[in-house]
Amino acid sequence: MGVSFDKMDGSLWLDFDVQPTASPTPDADRAAKLENPGFGRVFTDHMAVVRYDQTNGWHAARVEARANFPLHTATAVLHYAQEIFEGLKAYKREDGGVNLFRPDANAKRFRDSADRMAMAPLPEAVFIEAVEQVVKIDRNWIPGGEGSLYLRPFMIASEVFLGVKPSAEYIFAVIASPVGSYFKGGPAPVSIWVSETYTRAAIGGTGGVKCGGNYAASLRAQAEAIERGCDQVVFLDAIERRYVEELGGMNVFFVFEDGSLSTPPLGTILPGITRDSIIALAREAGRKVREEAYTIDQWRADAASGKLKEAFACGTAAVISPIGKVCSNHGDFVINGGQAGEVAMGLRKQLVDIQYGRAADTHGWIKKVF
Repeated sequence: MGVSFDKMDGSLWLDFDVQPTASPTPDADRAAKLENPGFGRVFTDHMAVVRYDQTNGWHAARVEARANFPLHTATAVLHYAQEIFEGLKAYKREDGGVNLFRPDANAKRFRDSADRMAMAPLPEAVFIEAVEQVVKIDRNWIPGGEGSLYLRPFMIASEVFLGVKPSAEYIFAVIASPVGSYFKGGPAPVSIWVSETYTRAAIGGTGGVKCGGNYAASLRAQAEAIERGCDQVVFLDAIERRYVEELGGMNVFFVFEDGSLSTPPLGTILPGITRDSIIALAREAGRKVREEAYTIDQWRADAASGKLKEAFACGTAAVISPIGKVCSNHGDFVINGGQAGEVAMGLRKQLVDIQYGRAADTHGWIKKVF
C-alpha cells in the first residue's frame, strides 16, 4: 500500500491493500440470497476501510473481509453523532460489464457533508477508488435484470473521548448490499402524510447534509405517516410551516399542465443526485424546470383545479416514485386520479436506461468499472 499525489491537482489518493476473505460465501448460498435480496438485508463478503488521525492523515487503506468494528464505549460517534454517509449503485450492463452512476457527485457531496459536520475531508479520488475496489472484488454479488449493488460509503468519528469537540480520528468504510427491483410489477403510486407537528431542517442546520441525525429525526414523523395508513411523510418548512420541502428520504417534483416542472430549492433540503439528474434530463427535453418554493395549500388547490398533473418523489433507491394521494389533518386529495403519470415514468425510464447502459450517456454520468 502506498500514498500518492495526483500530478494534476495534488490531491491525495491511496493504494488499497486487497486481502480477500478466507471464507467467501459459497456459490450456491450466494445464488439463493440473490433470488430475492429485498433492500438492505443481504451484504457482500468484503468492505473497504480507510483510517484517519491527525498524525498520519488518511492511511491504512484496505479491502478485507466484512466484519464488525470493535468500538470503545466512549467512541465519539456513539455519543455525539458525528457521522455521514452516501448511497449509490453499481449496475450490470447487458454485455456483462458494470456501471457506476455519477460516483464523482457522491464523492463531492460526501466531502461537503464532512465539512459541515467538522469531520476530516476525504479526498474524492479515495472515495471513488474505495467504491470501485468493493465492486471489483464482489462483482459476483451484483444481481441481473433490474437488480443492482447498493453501495454504502460512510464515515464515523472514532476517537475515544467524552467531550463536545470534533473528533481527531475517523474511520471511512464502504459496504455493499445486493438489492432487487425496488418495485414489484412497476412503480406504484405512494400516499404521503403531511407532517404538521415535526420539521426536518431549518436554515443554517444540517438539512443539506447526508448525516444520520437527519434521518433519525424523521422517524417519528414517518411512524405517524404509517399510523395514518400512508407510505411516506412529507415535511414543511420549519418557520412558516407552509412550504413543501422533501420526504423523509427523497426529493419531490411537481408537473404542471403546461409541461413544466417545479421542485423545492436547495438550502434546507438534500441536494439529491437523482434530483439533479432529473432536472438535467427534463431541461434537455425542452421542459422548463423551476427550483422554487411551493406551499401545501397551493399543492392542494392546483391538484383540485387540474393545473397540477403529476407529483413524484425521487432518490437513489427507488429512482422515481409517483405520488398518488396526499393526506393531512385538513383533508386528503388525489393527484392524477391516483395513477402514475407519463412524465414521471418517462423520466424514470430514461434515467434507468442510462444507468444500465441501455441508452447513450451524453452527460458523462457513467463510470465503467469493467
